[in-house]
Amino acid sequence: MSENNTTVTTAAEKEEANKRQRAAVDQALREPLSQSRGSLRLGDRQLDYRVDAGFMPVRSEVVGETHGEPDAAIFMTAYQLEGEGAGQRPICFAFNGGPGAASIFLHLGALGPKRVRVQDDGSMPAPPYRVEDNPLSWFEHFDLVFIDPPHTGFSLTASEEARKRAFSVDGDVAMLCSAVRAWLGRHRRWGSPVYLCGESYGTTRACAMAELLCDQGVALAGVILVSCAMDIQALEFSPRNDLPYALFLPAFAGTAQYHGCLKGALAESPEAARQAALDFVHSDYLSALHRGGALSDKERARIARRVGELIGLPAAVVEHMNLRVSDMRYFQELLRERGQVLGRLDARVAGPMGPDRKREWEFDPSIDALVAPYTMAALDYFRGTLGIGEASGAIERVYMPMSEQAHKAWNWNRREAQGNSFACTSVDLARVMRRLPHMAVFVASGYYDLGTPYSATDWTLDQLEIGTEVRRRITHRYYGAGHMMYTREADILQLKSDLAAWLNPASR
Repeated sequence: MSENNTTVTTAAEKEEANKRQRAAVDQALREPLSQSRGSLRLGDRQLDYRVDAGFMPVRSEVVGETHGEPDAAIFMTAYQLEGEGAGQRPICFAFNGGPGAASIFLHLGALGPKRVRVQDDGSMPAPPYRVEDNPLSWFEHFDLVFIDPPHTGFSLTASEEARKRAFSVDGDVAMLCSAVRAWLGRHRRWGSPVYLCGESYGTTRACAMAELLCDQGVALAGVILVSCAMDIQALEFSPRNDLPYALFLPAFAGTAQYHGCLKGALAESPEAARQAALDFVHSDYLSALHRGGALSDKERARIARRVGELIGLPAAVVEHMNLRVSDMRYFQELLRERGQVLGRLDARVAGPMGPDRKREWEFDPSIDALVAPYTMAALDYFRGTLGIGEASGAIERVYMPMSEQAHKAWNWNRREAQGNSFACTSVDLARVMRRLPHMAVFVASGYYDLGTPYSATDWTLDQLEIGTEVRRRITHRYYGAGHMMYTREADILQLKSDLAAWLNPASR
């Protein structure tokens, strides 16, 4: 009797929760677009634009036919050039990663007409935080549409089932493709060249979206991948997966050189340190990891000594880690004697350990330096300049810059896979590049990114199953900061220049 009552109560609670979620989505989709206008001066040119910010419905699809009530309300902020012929401009749909991140970082970091200026060295600026005009905006080249995936930003789903689907690799891809197509239809922009730009997990998403959109009749002109994560196996330190230990080593070496932890020729430049580590990976390290316990004591000591020399750790520490230095251990060990912990997304940044210097990675000083400035500046801009929520009275709606809930609940399996598996969308990228002969790819990597290291991205791109001719359509550029390299002034300047060159087919 008790069991039956519990089941009934649970089902009733679930139904009630779904009703609340459905009502929230319906209310969001009834809200009018927040519309405003602005202008951006680029040298002697003035670009006048219209901003449309609001919710787009996403519906379930069966055999390509839309039906039923919306599964989600996805919030999108679009900047469109005004004036004659503006409707044929290229469009770039942009999103961040996480999974669980809203699009404010690309929106107000590099791409949009407004920008949050932060510290060049990656440290946290003092409040207050404001946006300013961005003369390096990508709006010079594209109309821009920023997408907040479900349960990031203001976006939400209409049921627990839809939420579960949204928190998965393929479900997320399907919903965002639906949002892209719905936006193109609503704004009559099917005649424009279409680009995608994703950062971090957004690159995982973008590669799969490129192929799904191709299946749905949308041929992309290009894909822009910032801080790549298309092969999760290359980034995930887990038992019996030796790949990241080798792929992270050159990035660790560059980081150690930056912080003055290397000696001799390795200390002379970050380029020298990175190259020495890469050479060692190819000549000795991969073989040593593969041999494991078959290594002699002498060989093991030699490998530990060289790893330590390259990445700034004592050989004994490397031996105690079984020759395998993970990212989390490295963040805690490199600057331990200084009482500091490394930043993950920008390893130029270090933060203070507690007095006991315990071996627990409690926070990332590099992401903490950015989340609050971007969030506070974004909400000030959204509410004030763009007037989001004013017309509908939804000014109190909560904005989620980073959803830990989404990140923890994410289903990394694809299609029919079950259990533990590494998500991989580089195969989607390779296949769609073979299918679309005019689609080009631009890749941006930061040398001090220890979340998605440049060296792991090199490996991913090298493994793509494409021929020489197709490979010529990939451009990979490197920058002197971390995951969000555009926070450094020299890098955002170079990124804009590199993007402009990539967009010119004659320069490829």
